[in-house]
Amino acid sequence: MSKKSVAIVLFSVLLSAFSAGAVSQTPPPEYTKWLKELKQEMADKGISEKTLETAFAKNYYHPRHDVVKKDRRQTEFVLTSSAYLHRVVSAVRVQKGREHYQELKKKYPQGLSGVPLHYLLAFWGIETNYGTHKGGYPAIEALTVLSYDKRRSAFFRNELYHALKILDEGHISFNKMESSWAGAMGHFQFMPSTFASYAIDADNDGHINIWSDFDDAIASAANYLSEIGWKTEQPWGMPVKLAWNFNYALADRHKNKTVAEWKERGVEIKGAQDDWQGAVIIPEGRRGQAYMVFDNFHTIMDWNKSENYALAVGLLADKLKNKNLSANIKVSKGYPLTRDDIKKVQKFIQEQKIANISIDGTLGTQTRRAIKKLQKKFKLPADGYPDYLLLKNIQNFAQRGYYPPIPSRKLHRAK
Repeated sequence: MSKKSVAIVLFSVLLSAFSAGAVSQTPPPEYTKWLKELKQEMADKGISEKTLETAFAKNYYHPRHDVVKKDRRQTEFVLTSSAYLHRVVSAVRVQKGREHYQELKKKYPQGLSGVPLHYLLAFWGIETNYGTHKGGYPAIEALTVLSYDKRRSAFFRNELYHALKILDEGHISFNKMESSWAGAMGHFQFMPSTFASYAIDADNDGHINIWSDFDDAIASAANYLSEIGWKTEQPWGMPVKLAWNFNYALADRHKNKTVAEWKERGVEIKGAQDDWQGAVIIPEGRRGQAYMVFDNFHTIMDWNKSENYALAVGLLADKLKNKNLSANIKVSKGYPLTRDDIKKVQKFIQEQKIANISIDGTLGTQTRRAIKKLQKKFKLPADGYPDYLLLKNIQNFAQRGYYPPIPSRKLHRAK
């Protein structure tokens, strides 16, 4: 083949690849129809024509929009609790937070709305790294794209309405309404509906600006936490030590007992009053760190449903207030679970009719409770953590077809 022929072939291949990768951003008829109905619905709910014209002057349609990709994205490996905490409550974040704490406690010595300052700064640090990463997405575009996407369209459509209402009320201009890919806004990453319910105008300037007015932002965060039940007199929780024969079936954030009752069961607790109600959680199973958590832990989880997130807020808050606490969190050497590992366990639980749970690769509360039941069947310590030993037993069951498989070594089970 001549050099000219080779050049022609290569050009054809490149042109074909370019054409295959090109994506048309011209809205299809169904999108155009959907957008027309959406704008009519928003107008019927009271959004002004001017706001709608400004908000939808741009074409947001894209069949492969970045926010949809982020909504679908899942990492292969599931971070262990200590690995997550090591990443989120980093030494750098702790140090920066301590600097903010020393400065801001001059202005807010008692915190705000009954919420101590170190907790508010912990939320601020985790949500936006103290205001340095607020998202960078145009809020209306992100919420419009996710409203059109079918996975959680009703949820995001409602958030879009509240975002348009914020514009309509003049709290922020369209060009300055920045959010995360999911529509969370400002220093503390309020969803628009949260803004509608809890954001306040702390400096009485007639606008609620959670993006660039820190007084409004922190006061709104404090108001939110106060309204959903923050208890000023109690901590979020604390690390504890469990007795060697602790009954792991009791480790569940919804199983509350008094501190005195936990002490009777061999839990070593320091810094808590005996009459406080708390629960024991073991996010990495029997081999990891155990925690006693109180009502404020559940309040943090009203903000974000993740136990690890609530732990991060609590531990960061402690470190910001107490300089004697180490800024580092060590990563324990646990079994590196993948989402496929968790799906295998969830599928097995479903097949054996142990519990009706989703096969989604997420180690949530329902999955962990079901895992405890499965561990009991295998005569393993029922700590709710799917480690290599549980996976090995599931594999052995597939080969033998009965409970329990022959153990490779003697296991001690707590009574």
